Amino acid sequence: MGRRGRTGSLPDSQRLPRPGAEGRAPERCRTPRLLPPPPPPRLPPWEQLLHLARKLLGQRLFNTLMKMTFYGQFVAGEDQESIRPLIQHNRAFGVGSILDYGVEEDLTPEEAERTEMDGCSSGRGHVQGRGLRLAHPPPGVSKREKQFQAHRAFGDRRDGVTSARTYFYASEAKCDSHMETFLHCIEASGGASEDGFSAIKLTALGRPQFLLQFSDVLTKWRRFFHHVAAEQGKAGLAAVDTKLEVAALQESVVKMGIASRAEIEDWFTAETLGVSGTLDLLDWCSLIDSRTELSRHLVVPNMQTGRLEPLLSQFTEEEERQMTRMLQRMDVLAKKANQVGVRLMVDAEQTYFQPAISRLTLEMQRRFNVERPLIFNTFQCYLRDAYDNVILDVELARREGWCFGAKLVRGAYMAQERARALEVGYEDPINPTYEATSAVYHRCLDYVLEELKHNARAAVMVASHNEDTVRFTLRRMEELGLHPADRQVYFGQLLGMCDQISFPLGQAGFPVYKYVPYGPVMEVLPYLSRRALENSGVMKGAQRERQLLWQELKRRLCTRSLFHQPA
Repeated sequence: MGRRGRTGSLPDSQRLPRPGAEGRAPERCRTPRLLPPPPPPRLPPWEQLLHLARKLLGQRLFNTLMKMTFYGQFVAGEDQESIRPLIQHNRAFGVGSILDYGVEEDLTPEEAERTEMDGCSSGRGHVQGRGLRLAHPPPGVSKREKQFQAHRAFGDRRDGVTSARTYFYASEAKCDSHMETFLHCIEASGGASEDGFSAIKLTALGRPQFLLQFSDVLTKWRRFFHHVAAEQGKAGLAAVDTKLEVAALQESVVKMGIASRAEIEDWFTAETLGVSGTLDLLDWCSLIDSRTELSRHLVVPNMQTGRLEPLLSQFTEEEERQMTRMLQRMDVLAKKANQVGVRLMVDAEQTYFQPAISRLTLEMQRRFNVERPLIFNTFQCYLRDAYDNVILDVELARREGWCFGAKLVRGAYMAQERARALEVGYEDPINPTYEATSAVYHRCLDYVLEELKHNARAAVMVASHNEDTVRFTLRRMEELGLHPADRQVYFGQLLGMCDQISFPLGQAGFPVYKYVPYGPVMEVLPYLSRRALENSGVMKGAQRERQLLWQELKRRLCTRSLFHQPA
């Protein structure tokens, strides 16, 4: 039985428990283990094996073999027309589809590295000592600053990443092409269901240099807030609870010589801050609101010189135009999603891009999440600051009156992020153990579910293959009175994986979706080759699926009900 046969009702003993049932992790999962686990022994590269098979079999026979095996398991078809039967089949069992055109450029590691370094550097070479073309930053750059610089050793962002597609900047025309592909997926998702989703990556829509510098600005600005908080004796408080006295803050800024008293008073007005006399992190971040002209207003305090530095004003006119076009492409996609009634999920990416990605997503949410959560931000719960980021965004949505929408994932860049932090020399942003990541995931999820209880306009997607996480969600939904018919809580899994979770949820009436990659066989090979490596690391999970399949097959044979009809 292949993927299309895994849709039957499972025996009661093997099903996910009813909402409210207790799920306990196996004993072997309770021993803490460091992340990431040691890599499995390297076999010959999958790319070489696939190209060798193609050479021996010929293109036609190779395509047929792929469609019967690996391609057929994880990819829906070659184009939007050929994937319709699978989409309709899954929908009959209550499972929706998130379409994803799974084509990647087949670059060598050297080509990927060169392309990434070119896309992350200014055509003028050094920018205030940033030296983005160098493998290592120049002397005098702090450890934290190193995080937001390109490093040649990590130029190939595909390395160590298995379940996420990677885009490299080639040209503005290529970004326009990616935008058109996303538009086609949005249109197809709108036709596939009444409550569809589509996912996009911002690194596909513009030059990554902008994301690097914007992330650097946002991080420094936030760090400066906490520096002043420590001066006021408020270090160690939760981000949402830290409030600065505006009068004391003004004195601090004046003493540092960053700006004149008149300029400071223009910053902190009643219109900006209200009349509380205090300023929290959300107020602080609003001072560099990206709805204004970014290149003029995004400034950060240099703690050595005591001056505000408008980093993005260092862009050339052409780089300014590239930045503007990136924002325009985002706007086109959001408007299209709004037009066809599709929820748009902005995928999370590496930590050195993520502050900018989250901030730009926030701007789209402010504009388009007026009546319902149309734009979803993604939170990677393997990050140490994931919980703070979730509660800050929830609080901002409450304060400004727009609809909160989020997708929670454990994360796709764990091994790469940890290796980069160690090699480059900045603090590891990843939780130390798998158990710590699961605890953060459940903590974030619980906080969002509590918000959903009191706010019918908020929504969350639980994107997880972990059965304990799904059980936790079902139990908390029952305790909080959140009903599947309300369609506030969505579930998501990858096509070809964890069908024993997806289809029982769909048959029970829960909104559940599969990420459905599609594209020509040869053009999807880069994606498939990395999924092959991922599969080698999840064989224990696959053994459970095979066991469930055999049990279900025996049950159907014994009851003479080989073909299952959806409820």
